Order: sequence, then structure tokens, then C-alpha cells
Amino acid sequence: MSDTRRAVLDALADGPTPGPALADELGVSRAAVWKHVDALRDAGFTIDSGHDGYTLAGVPDYGGLAVSVDLDAPFTIEHHDSLPSTNDRARERATDGARDTVVLATRQTSGRGRRDRSWESPAGGVWASLVLGPDLPPARVPLLTFAAAVAVTDAAREAGVDAAIKWPNDVVVPGEPAARGNRKLAGILTEMEGEASRVSWVVVGLGVNVNVDPAALAPGATSVRALAGETDRRVFVQRVLERFDALRGRPEAALAAWRERAATLGEHVRITQDDDNTITGRAVDVTAHGALVVATGGESTTVVHAGDCQHVRPA
Repeated sequence: MSDTRRAVLDALADGPTPGPALADELGVSRAAVWKHVDALRDAGFTIDSGHDGYTLAGVPDYGGLAVSVDLDAPFTIEHHDSLPSTNDRARERATDGARDTVVLATRQTSGRGRRDRSWESPAGGVWASLVLGPDLPPARVPLLTFAAAVAVTDAAREAGVDAAIKWPNDVVVPGEPAARGNRKLAGILTEMEGEASRVSWVVVGLGVNVNVDPAALAPGATSVRALAGETDRRVFVQRVLERFDALRGRPEAALAAWRERAATLGEHVRITQDDDNTITGRAVDVTAHGALVVATGGESTTVVHAGDCQHVRPA
């Protein structure tokens, strides 16, 4: 979508705008303004014409420009009807120099989670990847995952779902009959490019089962629709982006907010690492870098930086 068309939409979102004044403001002809308004109408926006100019009267249910309207966070939205993977596209955009860009897709055909596991991504969900250039040392990049988990959890709670966070990157609904009381609502996949002391870019991928038909969910999963009914995905995405933006430059605040929403702290856990090493004990805290602190017996603790975490019954 052209920058001019986006500027037209931003102007209309501020209130009635005369065509001549808009043309002067943007440095284009009145005919160009009319063409952009007509194109926005074709894209599903309701734009009325009156004596005081053009007025934005309605916004489509979903899409990049729809999410941009009234978004209180500095992100450019790039929307696709279908992508193999929003993270793959986001990495391409990051390599090209994009920052503060959100790649959004109505559906993914090859979505993936941690360890390259497939992620079902039918229409109705929120499949998005954030392209970032954070001023953080690499060791603290996991806190962007924490900030994203808090943002998704808060948006889900606003939509009526009692969501919580399972370390390291899942948003779950406690009390559902699977995996010792948790069913998965969302997953987060963070990827990074950089050097030992500097981050070039970070991509934070979000897969959230928002208005996904319960029949289309994978075993052990749930959705906002299944628990609280249909919700406005446009508003849901906006809330996630706004909350994430408020936390991404404040690592300590993100960490504190994560702790408050954590389902894992205090639970007995079993963590399986990539080398199939297994750690069991009680999750007692997270470090300043997002690692899980597990009490393994007596006064012994183990700091776990990565792995698959299950909540288990104590032996």
C-alpha cells in the first residue's frame, strides 16, 4: 500500500477533511486524493462525502490498513491474505532493513513453532511477526518474548479469557482439561541476527488462536472463540501491539509483568532440553535474562535457559 494512501487514511481518521486541504497537505492533486479515497472504499472502508469533506465512517474487519487505524503504537503493518510463514517474510524484511514493521497474514500454510514444529494457522487466528531493531544486548533479547507474552495475555484477558503464561513462550488457559490443566492459546517464536555484543534485528512471531473454530484446533489447544465467543481481531491485534510497545524498551517492567501473569512459577516442572537432558523440580523464579530457576532438591537450584517445559504433579 502506498505511503500516500496511508497518509490519506490517517488524515481521515482524525475527522472530516476537505479534499482540497488534503491535497495541499500531501502535495498531490485533488484527482489523486479522489483516486486514493476510491481505492480505500474498494478495500472495504466506508468513507462519506459531505459539505465538510471526507469522513471515515467504517473500517473493514481485518487487514493491514484496518489495524493501522487508531493504532497507538509506531508500527507499519504489512498484510497478506496468505503466507507460508510470517516469520520467514519478517526475516526477509529485516534483512532489507525494515524495522518496527508487523507482517500480518490471514492464514499461514507452513507456520512453525519451536524446534520447527508445525503450527496450525487457519483463518480466524492472529498470525503476526514483528520486525524489531532493539537497543538491547543479545542476552536480554528473551525479554522481548516475555513482553510479547504479556501483551498477548493482556489482550486475551480483555477479550474475556483467563489467560496466563507458561515458560518459555506459551500463553495458556489454566483449568482446561489437558496437560495438567492447561490448554495452549498462543505461541511465540523469537529469532535474532547479530553478534556477540550487538543485535542487528529481532523477529518476534505470534500465533494466537483468536476466532479459530474449535473443530480446527490441534489437540491440547483452545481459542478465544471457544471460551469467550467471537472477538474483534483488529482490536485484539492493536491491543497486543500497544501493550508490547509499552514494554519493549523497559526490560525490568516486562519481567515484573511476566512474573505476575506466570502460570509456571510455583509449579513442579519437567524440562526436556535439546540434548534430551531432563530437569525436574519446582519453578521458583526467572532471571534477568529470562532463564527459569528450578529448585531441584534441598537448597540446590538449576538455571534453565531453554527447553520444553511441562507442568507435572509432584513426586
